[in-house]
Amino acid sequence: MKSDLQTPLDLEELAFSHISVLGREVIEGLAVRPGGHYLDVTVGGGGHSRMILEAAADVRVTAVDQDEDALAAARKELAEFGVSEAPPFAQRLRQEKEARIQFIYSNFADYEFPPNTFDGILADLGVSSYHLDQAERGFSFRQAASLDMRMDRGRSLTAADVINNWDEAELADIFFKYGEERLSRRIARRIVERRPLHTTTELADAIASSVPPKYRYGRIHPATRVFQALRIVVNDELKSLETFLDKAPNALVPGGRIAIISFHSLEDRPVKHGLRNSPLLKVLTKKPIIAQEEEISKNPRSRSAKLRIAEKLP
Repeated sequence: MKSDLQTPLDLEELAFSHISVLGREVIEGLAVRPGGHYLDVTVGGGGHSRMILEAAADVRVTAVDQDEDALAAARKELAEFGVSEAPPFAQRLRQEKEARIQFIYSNFADYEFPPNTFDGILADLGVSSYHLDQAERGFSFRQAASLDMRMDRGRSLTAADVINNWDEAELADIFFKYGEERLSRRIARRIVERRPLHTTTELADAIASSVPPKYRYGRIHPATRVFQALRIVVNDELKSLETFLDKAPNALVPGGRIAIISFHSLEDRPVKHGLRNSPLLKVLTKKPIIAQEEEISKNPRSRSAKLRIAEKLP
C-alpha cells in the first residue's frame, strides 16, 4: 500500500475511458440511501462512484484504486463532490467536513478495511477500456508495446519477466490454469524457442505461430487467453480477490451490502463461493445479474459481466 498519489499524467491530457457496466443494477443492488457511506474498491474512471454519489442526498464514497492513472482521472471526474486530500492545515477541517469523496491509492487486498463502517461495498473486477486501449500499458496485442501489464506500476514483476525468465513448465501451467488455454504446452514451447520477447506483438506472433490454422484464425485471437493469464499472474489478481472476499464483509454495517462484478469464470467462481461461505453474509442473488441487450448493444464488453450481491447479517 502506498500513502500518497503521484499523478503520472497531466490531467488535461488524461483520457481514461471506461464505460461502467450494470450501473442501474449496482445502485439498486446496493440500495443506496441518503447519508450512506460507500466503498468503491475499484474506482477506475469514477463511473460507478458518480452513480452512487448521485443516487441519494449526502452520500459519501471512499474510492480505492491501485492504478495512478485511474485515480487521477477519477479525481477530475468527481471534483464537484469535493476531494478529501491533505490541504493546508487552516483549510483541512472545513474541507474534510464538506468532501463527499475520499481517494486512496491501494490494491483492494492491501486496504485496511475499518470494521462496521460502510453501508455498501462495490468491486468491479473488469479491465478498463483504458487499459486495453492504452498501448504502452501492455495489456493488449493490437499495437506493439512493452510487455508490462502492471495495474500498479510500483510493482516489480512485469509480463516480460514472466515470459522471458520462467521455465517452460511454469509457463504452460499458468496458461492452462489462468487462461484455460488447452494448447498451453505447445504455446509455452514456442515462446521458449523464440525468447527473449520484448513486445506484445512479438509475443502474440509467437503464440499464433504455435497453433493450428483453424485455431489461429478463429473467432478469438489465440493470444487472448495467454494475455489474460499473464495479467492475472503479474497483478496477483486471484489471491487479491481471495483476500478481499475474506476482509470486506467485516467492514459492512449490519444490513450493508456488497456488490461484485466479475468478467470470467476464474473470478466469478471464487466470488460465488466466497459470498455464500461467509458467515457474515446472506446472498441476495441466486443467479448472477447480467447485462440486458440494450446495454450490450451500447457496450459489447458488458456481455460477459456478472453481478453478485450479498447483505451483511444483523
